[in-house]
Amino acid sequence: MVTISLCMIVKNEESCIGKCLDSLKGIVDEMIVVDTGSTDKTVEIAKEKGAKVYHFAWTGDFSEARNYSFSLAKGDYIYAADADEELDEENRERFLKLKEDIGELNVDIVQMFYSNQLAFRTVYNYDKELRPKLFRRVRNFVWVDPVHEQVSLEPVVCDSDIEIIHRPRENHAGRDLASFRKAINDGRKISRRLLGMYARELFMAGTDDDFLQAEDFFKKAALDNGRTIDEVKEACCVLAHVAVLKKDADQLLKFSLKDAITDMSSEMCYELGDFYFNKKDIDEAIVWYYNAAYESKSILDLKKNLELPRLALAKCYRELGNDEQADDYEREANDILNDLSSLS
Repeated sequence: MVTISLCMIVKNEESCIGKCLDSLKGIVDEMIVVDTGSTDKTVEIAKEKGAKVYHFAWTGDFSEARNYSFSLAKGDYIYAADADEELDEENRERFLKLKEDIGELNVDIVQMFYSNQLAFRTVYNYDKELRPKLFRRVRNFVWVDPVHEQVSLEPVVCDSDIEIIHRPRENHAGRDLASFRKAINDGRKISRRLLGMYARELFMAGTDDDFLQAEDFFKKAALDNGRTIDEVKEACCVLAHVAVLKKDADQLLKFSLKDAITDMSSEMCYELGDFYFNKKDIDEAIVWYYNAAYESKSILDLKKNLELPRLALAKCYRELGNDEQADDYEREANDILNDLSSLS
């Protein structure tokens, strides 16, 4: 049977790391925990649970810390976990069965389902998704093709039925947004995936100041001919929010029209609703909040397509003295919130 090394990077996770490590006992053969500066009992708890604890001076780069943790592993495979993850008994059994079988398979990466996303307001707009979680530590390269042979460079990836429960205990948005800004200031290339995640993080948990600090980056992205239409639309949503904050009608018009080149997003409609509501033009605000809720789709923040525009419509109708219509929208918003709560 193969051996598995657990590799984690942590900071101040005393509330959850014990449960995470307990759920992996009997599955992994060594537990490696790399601490990046905890000031609580994270290190003590990890040691009590049998983990080898190492220390890494935080650089603002998650990849550097993750690579360091991987360099310490000795198992055939490496399982990458965060402290706010856990496995229930059913998925422990699935993982143990995978461990028995994987030695007979030529697999480099195993993907597992990451679940419970929507219940905890993460940067992902879906409740369950496959993520690469188990990695072959030393990869064997083989020659392929009968003629003009070459080394196969693509990893062999398989999808498993293992579901990891994600229960974030705190909001790491401030730390993550600071890392985005540092990467940009350091001249690092922000990939398609990271641009979208930066925009989502802003809408999920960014302060007004976070949006204002991001303005220059997203302006360059919106005007970059090398960016895809999806990237441009995401950048325009951020810039529209900045325009509402600054009460800049010209900028709002400019970037909302860029978004409208294709189907307008819920986020953009919501920003237009906010703009007109702040100008006391309630009738126009209703038009755009309604479009956010019923006539468009979200590209960054599902809440701008779900409960938020309905609550905004309720607010508008109360301003107009129509409490009955306002009550209807509030009930609809509460039904959505209750459905999301049932996912946790």
